[in-house]
Amino acid sequence: MSSTAESVPAAGHERLWSVDDHLADILAAVHPLDPIELQLPDAQGCVLVEDVTVPVALPPFDNSSMDGYAVRTADVAGATDEFPAVLTVIGDVAAGSGALPEVGPGQAARIMTGAPLPPGAEAVVPVEWTDGGAGGGAATAMRPAGAGGEGSSGEVRVFRSAEARDHVRSRGSDVRAGDLALEAGTVLGPPQIGLLAAIGRGSVRVRPRPRVVVLSTGSELIQPGEELGEGQIYDSNSFALTAAARDAGAIAYRVGAVTDDADTLRATIEDQLIRADMVVTTGGVSVGAYDVVKEALSSVGDEDEPGGGVDFRKLAMQPGKPQGFGSIGPEHTPLLALPGNPVSSYVSFELFVRPAIRALMGREDVHRPVVRATLAAGETLSSPAGRRQFLRGTYDAEGGTITPVGGAGSHLIAALAHADALIVIPEESVSVEPGTEVDVVLIG
Repeated sequence: MSSTAESVPAAGHERLWSVDDHLADILAAVHPLDPIELQLPDAQGCVLVEDVTVPVALPPFDNSSMDGYAVRTADVAGATDEFPAVLTVIGDVAAGSGALPEVGPGQAARIMTGAPLPPGAEAVVPVEWTDGGAGGGAATAMRPAGAGGEGSSGEVRVFRSAEARDHVRSRGSDVRAGDLALEAGTVLGPPQIGLLAAIGRGSVRVRPRPRVVVLSTGSELIQPGEELGEGQIYDSNSFALTAAARDAGAIAYRVGAVTDDADTLRATIEDQLIRADMVVTTGGVSVGAYDVVKEALSSVGDEDEPGGGVDFRKLAMQPGKPQGFGSIGPEHTPLLALPGNPVSSYVSFELFVRPAIRALMGREDVHRPVVRATLAAGETLSSPAGRRQFLRGTYDAEGGTITPVGGAGSHLIAALAHADALIVIPEESVSVEPGTEVDVVLIG
């Protein structure tokens, strides 16, 4: 599945891939999922693939922005506290009202927020500008419909004048019929879903959220909540990566840890392909005697499929040197094999898997934001020559600084939990002094 032109390594030397080349190879091979029609609740987080135009104006009719009285402006001209305009109340107009009373000279209609402006009325006076039909001073709220005393009938005193269209939301003041509501490429969040519903769209054509299956390998792994035995550790990677996949926009499925047996791992992966647009494994990609992912994936469901297979590589980075990428199964499902150390696994996800997920979604913003920040450290940071190092840190946007958290060890998951950024030390640097400006990948 490799698409980047590879230089031939010298005899006896395995190629050392750069971070950029490995990522470019992944993104060249991962293509957006085919569009489908989804109902609005299922389209959240998806990318729109068509322009959506407005079929009806919003709002679709002139309506009141206040609880009050619909009036003719001439009838309330010059109204004051001392000399109020006294109008005959001819009825109520509530939101959703069908037949509307016509407001004639000397008349007013009680109107609720969102209710259509009745014919004859030119403005709305808020209830606070009136006595609410109670015959006293200024009202503080609209009297409930059907309440005792004057309300939807009788008289109302208006203490202030109004200009035409006061407190009236005009038809089409939000959007007009034929306007572009949303353009192709829009990511559908809650406001966009609300707009689509408001203009009457029950479904839209989008690229679906990719289904990502995450599984970890290792006979030493047990599920959280169980009792640790000798030599056992809790499986944290599959939980972290499943959460990260969901955070990236995917529908993620976590598979329990698989033992270090190639046949079991192969069968597990093959069973998962039916619900996977991408598979992510963690562990078993190094050079140890029990690193079974290489063995299992050398033929998993892809033997007779041209262009398939998984390539295991060494990258010029720390942490995360061992990586695997390719496709498996008859549908050439992308698979990314990540190292098993928790920090290596998570950093690898941020650098490679997250962009791939967002590429499947058809997102343009596949990468995390990168900013420049001043290193706020108590000592010089060291880095291996020829490797791009990613250290964990906390970023202070106001001060423009980045402070390292924990050390460089790939097992320091507690430090990772307190970091919101990755400090990037380039391949050519072996040390970075405090006060130096560095690239920072924002992951928080």
